[in-house]
Amino acid sequence: MKTAYQTDIGKQRSQNQDRVRVFRSNNQLLAVVTDGIGGNRSGDVAATVAINQLGQDFMVAAPLTADHVKTWFQKSVLAANSIILKKSKENQAYRGMGTTLVAALFLNQHQVVVANIGDSRGYIFHDNMLTQITVDHSLVNELVKNGDLSEDAARTSPKNNIITRAIGISHDARVDVNLFPLGNNDQVLLCSDGLSKMVSNQQIRNILASESSSLKEKCQQLVNLANEAGGPDNVTVLISQNN
Repeated sequence: MKTAYQTDIGKQRSQNQDRVRVFRSNNQLLAVVTDGIGGNRSGDVAATVAINQLGQDFMVAAPLTADHVKTWFQKSVLAANSIILKKSKENQAYRGMGTTLVAALFLNQHQVVVANIGDSRGYIFHDNMLTQITVDHSLVNELVKNGDLSEDAARTSPKNNIITRAIGISHDARVDVNLFPLGNNDQVLLCSDGLSKMVSNQQIRNILASESSSLKEKCQQLVNLANEAGGPDNVTVLISQNN
């Protein structure tokens, strides 16, 4: 499994509150992207806590089978949630902080388990087709599902920064966890909303389809596209390719 990632402050923020890490244990790989929320209220702290908690739990006792992964992800996310809530109560500067999360745990070369909470996303690129494999926990996505808003309108809606689920905001930090098959040379893309809100699926597909670019170059190209489109937010991209 080859992996590369890139994170960038963007063009309009004074601080990068995204975090990205890759952990390896027992021939398994865990890739995680978190995106801190709460404005200047230490969203970066929440993002760091969540990514460190998952990494620590993975290195100590990685789930070995698909049956155990769902409960493992939920337990680890709830542990991070408790730490963030505790910090929020103890320190005025941390009140209101939280984080989104998207993570991919590659059990083997044929299966990947993807977990998400909030509006950070996961995609699979298979047979030249790009498929979003996470569901945004956001107000605009609820409006799209109800038929009250088109997908194009959702991308530019002034409400598209309102998320309905996150880590560290309440005691109920439910994470979606799903298992997907992996084919040879399939690519899994994880990203913060700084990419998905500024770069179209077609643009993402075109970059992932390139056979002349390395994974590192693809990450940089996607970050560049988000910044060229205005870069209003931090941008984080991670690509893992099955080989």
